[in-house]
Amino acid sequence: MKFQLAINLERMDDTYAMRDVADHTIEMVQMAEAGGFTTVWAAEHHALEMTIAPNPFQILTWWAGHTEKIRLGTGVAVAAYWHPLNLAGEAAFLDLVSGGRLEFGIGSGAYQREFDRMHPGLLQSDAWRYMQEMIPVLKELWFGDYEHDGEFWSFPTSTSVPKPVQQPHPPIWVAARSPITFDYAVKNSCNVMSWPITRSFAEAELYKSQFDDALKNYPEVVRPTFAMMRHTAVYESQDEWMVPVEAAQRQLSQFENLFKNLGDVSNGFPKTIPLEEVDNRDEYEPYMLKENLMFGTPDEVIAKLQKYEALGVDEFIYYASLGLGHEEQKRSMDLFCSEVIPAFA
Repeated sequence: MKFQLAINLERMDDTYAMRDVADHTIEMVQMAEAGGFTTVWAAEHHALEMTIAPNPFQILTWWAGHTEKIRLGTGVAVAAYWHPLNLAGEAAFLDLVSGGRLEFGIGSGAYQREFDRMHPGLLQSDAWRYMQEMIPVLKELWFGDYEHDGEFWSFPTSTSVPKPVQQPHPPIWVAARSPITFDYAVKNSCNVMSWPITRSFAEAELYKSQFDDALKNYPEVVRPTFAMMRHTAVYESQDEWMVPVEAAQRQLSQFENLFKNLGDVSNGFPKTIPLEEVDNRDEYEPYMLKENLMFGTPDEVIAKLQKYEALGVDEFIYYASLGLGHEEQKRSMDLFCSEVIPAFA
């Protein structure tokens, strides 16, 4: 099993200076590269301090200038927020200046609040249709001249300028949780990234079964890569387990606000929703978080990861952004690189 990193520029409140957040993020990326991670992912979100990512290509270009070999992924570009020509050119330019290191991830988007601002009138639940129209258009633009007259975009003959270094195009990844998206990804030879959020290992098994079903539907397709993401924190002593749990509860209370459109956002900071008030409150119980998330001592994390490897997960995505302090995040990364990754060499 290989390892990837997902990390955001993240401020849970205004006690963190933006410069410190940026410096911490690049340090984590460099630690991941030195420690053997294959890929680092940057998200796309708008007007939110908990995920500062107005343009993932800009973030990845910045990381490219401070790294040498780690691959650079959009995790993910939100299809409905882009015009195909714009997206194709931005992605190809990053592939060019990074020396062919782009992993192109695309998805439907997460929060209705963002759609209300970035694409007014579009329901998040309908955004997958934009992604499914976008992917074949991008492939055509990266190949050469192409004219498009679709449901969501129309344009006369055009092409991507520049063209990507990787041919015929960079690896394409799709963020998937539903059977229809797994099916589309496999049919179109896209790699898959999935995220069970805080749910149990049974959710991971469900996603793998959906992936396997899609493979059976398209036996002629070469098997894509299957990756899975979990919040991750490694610590030296078992009695430290509540530190990442409490951080995750705080961050996830803001996530619940955004995911369900439950409360206000003030100056970019989402209101903290009391977890005991949400219908799925059981998903945030401390012992459940400790068990389901990739929290633990090195030996505990190795044992958890072995279950994912046995399930058939090709690459594990270490999600570092969970409201944890910067020093705790760096110590976790150091332990993961020095004591966990060698167990999967």
